[in-house]
Amino acid sequence: MTRHLLLPLLALAIIGTTRAGDGDFLPPEPLAMRALAAQPDVRAAVAAAQAAAAERDALAAGSYEWEAIMIPQRRTVDPQLRYREFEGQLSRRIRLPGKAALDRAIGEHALTAAQLGIDDATHQAARRLGQDWMTWLRTEALADDAQQQRMLMEQARQLLARRVQLGDAARRDLDLMDAELAQLRAVELSARADADAARKALATTYPQLPLPAKPPQLPEPTPLPHGAAYWRDLIIQRSHEIGIAHQNTLRQQSVAARARADRLPDPSIGLRVLDDRGGAERAVGLVVSVPLGTRYRRDVAEREAAHAAKVEAEEAMVRLEIVRDAQATADLAEARQAQWQALQAAALAQEAASARTRRAWELGEASLPEWLQAERMARASRAQERVARVDALHAALRVRIDSYELWHDSDAEETSASAQHTTLAVPQAHATPPANP
Repeated sequence: MTRHLLLPLLALAIIGTTRAGDGDFLPPEPLAMRALAAQPDVRAAVAAAQAAAAERDALAAGSYEWEAIMIPQRRTVDPQLRYREFEGQLSRRIRLPGKAALDRAIGEHALTAAQLGIDDATHQAARRLGQDWMTWLRTEALADDAQQQRMLMEQARQLLARRVQLGDAARRDLDLMDAELAQLRAVELSARADADAARKALATTYPQLPLPAKPPQLPEPTPLPHGAAYWRDLIIQRSHEIGIAHQNTLRQQSVAARARADRLPDPSIGLRVLDDRGGAERAVGLVVSVPLGTRYRRDVAEREAAHAAKVEAEEAMVRLEIVRDAQATADLAEARQAQWQALQAAALAQEAASARTRRAWELGEASLPEWLQAERMARASRAQERVARVDALHAALRVRIDSYELWHDSDAEETSASAQHTTLAVPQAHATPPANP
């Protein structure tokens, strides 16, 4: 066998060192944002925010409305003495001072949580897009590698067949080569099927995102700038889940305060008019109605206070989970980077060993099975490097997504940080004369 095939084999098999920009292997951000906005859970979150805005306005307006009562009647004193009479009343219940402010606070906290829910839904969709995109790149890279290895083995088989014709190699070597080539074809078919399935899944899930005819090249993973601690803190600071949990806590605290305020019932004030005995007697009166609070109102207040304690504990749990996940996400990115570097070195070493074994076989110093075994190990090492490369890129991508450095609204982190650190004072209700509802 000639040596002119050795250099192409080694050049194509050695791991690529493409140094692309940070986003060269990712879809353009405007297209990605459009695809994320079209996801069903994001659209549902937008609708939930619209509902929360309407609920806020309803709470600010209050549920009390004017109530009109009209009672036309006919009075008979004796068969000759009959009167037409009329009784009417117009009244409305009035929120005591402080209750309207509590209702507004409840609505504002619910609306802020719902708005953060849009950002969080977009974040979860971005995670899925990152996972689906990197799965496609991984399967495409493995399929391309399998195709290259099959083509190189076919070239080697042609040269070996020529040597068999010339009597320079045994027929059994050609049989071994054919078996190896058949296995490579099977591997290629399987890898290509996986790549096609990943591409179709991506196109189905994100129809707004046009896929390139040829997948982008995978760059060399680079270490996280500033270190893992920096990204961990950034993820925690910008977490919308913490912001949502905090707003839910503030809302439930306002609900509990509102229930305590309701232990003093709201009065109803109205105007009553009477027209008796055909207009001979007329009266205008002020009607004040006050419900008499019972044990029920006290129990409701205790229930809402317990719910507030529960939601506060849930916020602490969410914060703890985010801190743990943020640390794990940042640490995983560094670990994947180190793992890829080790596997890249192993792949290069295994390639060199395979090339030397092949040369020894060409010189008659090694058997064909020895070279094929070395080549199998080299292929496995290359596949491991490819997977590790994608895993390292995906881990770094996950850090950028979770820290809202990629595929997010530019104002999202400011809104989330404000929602986490804002501690609105819960207005207190007072048993003073009624104010405006």
